[in-house]
Amino acid sequence: MKRRIFLAGLGLSAIATRGYTANAEASARFTHGVASGDPLSDRVILWTRVIPQEAGTALTVYWHVATDQAFAHVVASGQTSASEASDYTIKVDATGLQPNRRYFYRFNARGINSATGTTRTLPDGVATNFTIGVASCSNFPQGFFNAYRHMAETDLDLVLHLGDYIYEYPEAEYANDYAREVLRRSVVPQHEVIALEDYRMRYGLYRTDPDLQALHQRHPFICVWDDHELANDTWREGAENHNEGEGDFQQRIAAARQAYHEWMPIRTPNEGDQGPIYRRFEIGALADLIMLDTRLVGRDRGLEYAQDMLFAPALVGEAPIADVAAFKDQRLNDPTRSLLGQIQEEWLDEALRKSVDRGAVWQVIGQQVLMGSVGIPSISADDLAGTQVPEELRQYIAFMQTLGAHGMPLNLDAWDGYPLCRDRVKAMFSRKNSNPVVLAGDTHNAWAFNLLDDHAQPLGIEIGTPSISSPGMESYLPLPAADLAAALKAASPELSAVDTSQRGWSEISLTPQSMSNR
Repeated sequence: MKRRIFLAGLGLSAIATRGYTANAEASARFTHGVASGDPLSDRVILWTRVIPQEAGTALTVYWHVATDQAFAHVVASGQTSASEASDYTIKVDATGLQPNRRYFYRFNARGINSATGTTRTLPDGVATNFTIGVASCSNFPQGFFNAYRHMAETDLDLVLHLGDYIYEYPEAEYANDYAREVLRRSVVPQHEVIALEDYRMRYGLYRTDPDLQALHQRHPFICVWDDHELANDTWREGAENHNEGEGDFQQRIAAARQAYHEWMPIRTPNEGDQGPIYRRFEIGALADLIMLDTRLVGRDRGLEYAQDMLFAPALVGEAPIADVAAFKDQRLNDPTRSLLGQIQEEWLDEALRKSVDRGAVWQVIGQQVLMGSVGIPSISADDLAGTQVPEELRQYIAFMQTLGAHGMPLNLDAWDGYPLCRDRVKAMFSRKNSNPVVLAGDTHNAWAFNLLDDHAQPLGIEIGTPSISSPGMESYLPLPAADLAAALKAASPELSAVDTSQRGWSEISLTPQSMSNR
């Protein structure tokens, strides 16, 4: 635990977590480590944050990329500036690199060096293997990020972060009391994150975590946001966790996107504002990594049983079959509803076509929510006997059983809530020589699916990674993990395996002959 002590020493004030207390006499201070991201075969984004001794002063910052840790063989270098306008964060696109090479990089301001980071470019041409670490859902006040440390100590080519890198909630909301009070994992600002400075402070807090810093320092990232980098259950025109008293929603999203642009090592053409995040990476002839935005850019409002079904407010009794049928036909199966939006759907279709046409072995889809269909598990009152389940939750579980009897899905926030959009994407997967591997986060649990077409024929596979620290199903359904897994599999024909009790990350290994996960 000794390496954690400095977190307690910060006192977690707004100023401390932004880096203004450490080494206060230095003329320049690298307060949040280094990071790299969005590698291509000839370039990579490099990131750091450096602040001056004198508040408000701009800093000239030099950067160097070398083939050796001593920086005797520098292959790329340049200079840029850090200022208040970008929260003293720096992102540079280091070009002129060689494919499939490991590099060392560092920054220097006023004669002071940053930590040295390592990164890697993507392969070009033949690639015999490629290993990706997949992560999502790291909630600071839920516990330590030791899974990040494990990833940092693993030999990976790339880290894929599928969202919920931060959480926007105020102090003590969606938090673990032991983590907050004993482990000192409190948040700043203490109120809900809404304004630009709020988002900046929350990223700054998370990036004080030594395990997250170690992971960024060791491996390049490719990332997308989910909802909590913005607000819970975001869609293109609103969010569950946004109300009129919190100001204009689009202004809040603009602030969230700007902070994401500043703090994440992601390539963007828009200066000062993270633009669309769907994009494609070529991993030599081995694979295309196709990143989607299933959260913001084109998502229609998510449906909710309690809000969108006539009988739902009572949450008790039997659901009339006519109401279920009407909900399914008129709402759930509305052909105009999309998780991606028309523009992104067309872009995905073209990206998949290009991948197959160029002969890539795998089409790896990095996105936020489960594509595989998950039915409502059968849970009886006897199953809950002796468990500490609140009465309100018992009633809701009983209500969901009536929906499960009619074949309704468990989670309308995932692709199950947009079934015709999913059908359109599955049709894209059905091309000859297509080998799709879908990766997902969001649920805090580990999943494996055999994706099927309308004739129950295999189309591809999906791996859902567990969370880094956010609690999973075991936190509100205290059933034996094996029993819950069996009930979920019985209700979900595509589901091959599920673990509802463990936190962690997923490792995806690609070769021309196989894809493996552990």
